[in-house]
Amino acid sequence: MITISKENYLKAIAEAQAEGQTVIAATLSHWLSVSRPAVTFALKRLTKDGFVRVQPNGELHLTRSGRQVAEQTMRRHHLIERMLSEIFGMEWYEVHDEAERLEHAVSPAFEKKLVEKLGRKDICPHGNGLGFANPAERRKRGHRLLAEAEPGSRYRVAGVFERDRKLLEFFESEGIRPGAPISVKARNYDGTVSLAVGKRHIRLGSSAADKVWVAKA
Repeated sequence: MITISKENYLKAIAEAQAEGQTVIAATLSHWLSVSRPAVTFALKRLTKDGFVRVQPNGELHLTRSGRQVAEQTMRRHHLIERMLSEIFGMEWYEVHDEAERLEHAVSPAFEKKLVEKLGRKDICPHGNGLGFANPAERRKRGHRLLAEAEPGSRYRVAGVFERDRKLLEFFESEGIRPGAPISVKARNYDGTVSLAVGKRHIRLGSSAADKVWVAKA
């Protein structure tokens, strides 16, 4: 039986790997805000059920069936985000948290109706693709982190890290949203990046610039 807890763990493993992280038990403890004993117990169940493999060094990998569950959960999350944005008009920085709560309630019949209503589109309101694209795959598509962008070049925001609501609200307040044009003026000695976003000139710290993917305009 696939429970909400199992879906959350499997999706967390897939999402963390897509961000280029090596996933171990501690990763999940931080990612899901649960205790280490709870993670250990959950991994025993997931391993027994054939959804996860644990390497001798503690690294976690999804099995084929585990990846299928993660993909299904991520696809429903994606559809809920699009529904909230495109039908109900919620702001792009608001929809992730709502989708986290609603994704587990989507039945196959409702999922089919959402696809019929919204159409098949791979990009969510945060600009991120539907799937498991890791940093290397994103770079093959011509994307790079804003922290790595070349001074003197113009870009558009291709996607942003979507799990931190306060960060998303900060980006919105600075005009850094999916599709927005950005000119990189300088990468500064203190690790900040000087940007022109529309008519505004801002300096963005490295911790925030590492959460934005851009593509050449």
